[in-house]
Amino acid sequence: MRARVPGQQALQTPRAAGLAGVVFALLLAAAIVLVRLGIPEGADAVTPQGFTDSTRRDAVRAALDLVPFAGIFFLWFVGAVRAHVGQVEDRFLATVFLGSGLVFTATLFGGAAAAASVMALAHPSGAPPSLPAWDFGRHFAYTTMTAYAMRMAGVFVCSLSVMGHRLGVLPRPLSVVGFLTAAVLLFVSSNVPWSELVFPAWALAVSVHILVVSGRNRSRGEPSVSSEPPAPSAPPV
Repeated sequence: MRARVPGQQALQTPRAAGLAGVVFALLLAAAIVLVRLGIPEGADAVTPQGFTDSTRRDAVRAALDLVPFAGIFFLWFVGAVRAHVGQVEDRFLATVFLGSGLVFTATLFGGAAAAASVMALAHPSGAPPSLPAWDFGRHFAYTTMTAYAMRMAGVFVCSLSVMGHRLGVLPRPLSVVGFLTAAVLLFVSSNVPWSELVFPAWALAVSVHILVVSGRNRSRGEPSVSSEPPAPSAPPV
């Protein structure tokens, strides 16, 4: 490894990075609630004529405005989690963790784009979109979010929970909650409305834990994460 230049200090994760998880959780939860209220599915599904209601359109439009910022803060949250894990990070699990997080962000944006296409079909004149276009856009948005994005979120939660359990970077109760959250996202969220809210709730709990640990270490004058690996021993002569 490259030796550190004398006098060079390790770059510490800013406290704002830990707060990013809290902001992400709140933004994602708000977007999910607004979409569910604006374009519900199942027995309460809105017809194209019903979506001409300005209240529903405003709810979905507000949700779409929140999604890009939720994705941005999610990436900061991923960085904060990796900084919290530090040098003990397992490469295999870290690859799955990072990959699933990036795929989740991409599918989240894809679902938002599909919902935006439904919004574009609601013409300013107030005429409802055609039934085939409405059904395709609505089902595509929900399938992208519940069947793909939330399952990637389940892999994301599961990989971090395994690292937290094996490496001791998360308390045992939080790891157990993570496994339960992953099970809900992988097997339940596509069939039970509103169950996807467990993901922002879990992200909020992890973010609060990282903030507490980071604040405790800073008050003690300790680095929040391991700043560098131990120096290798000299080879035997």
